[in-house]
Amino acid sequence: MKRVPTAWLMTDERMGDQLWAALARVPPGGGVVFRHLTTPRAERLALFRRVRSVAVARRLVLVVAGERLPWAARHGGPRPVTAPAHDRREGVAGVRKGARMLFVSPVFATRTHPGAKGLGVRRARAIVRGLPVGAVALGGMDARRWRGLQGFAGWAGIDGWLDRGRSADCW
Repeated sequence: MKRVPTAWLMTDERMGDQLWAALARVPPGGGVVFRHLTTPRAERLALFRRVRSVAVARRLVLVVAGERLPWAARHGGPRPVTAPAHDRREGVAGVRKGARMLFVSPVFATRTHPGAKGLGVRRARAIVRGLPVGAVALGGMDARRWRGLQGFAGWAGIDGWLDRGRSADCW
């Protein structure tokens, strides 16, 4: 993968029909991590096919969470190998398994994990310091918050892409 997308949408079941509006907000060259992990298999595959068609049309990188070999939606494009990194040990393990991109989380508190504390910026940076990978900040992130961070090649989120009665500053 030549360049880590700077903006990533993480999908999940909570999004419902807002998924389609969120996909429309991801800029061309951005990324989507398809995570509908609790959706029944047949329904998940049908939903994935719809998401993939949008991703291909909009030139988005598409990764499927939980798959041994991630799928990429760009025709002829490389397949990014990603891994989660909630601590340094997990980050190093991801690199050893071939990850070229680590989703570091949760940088800040997030609705995805109610009551859980975020790592904070300093601890999140320490997870990937010196590792030969792109680091994407995840957890309580949106474009405005990412622009204030240093040390991350991009940001990922769910709520940061949804319009919940406020202006969605996604790019």
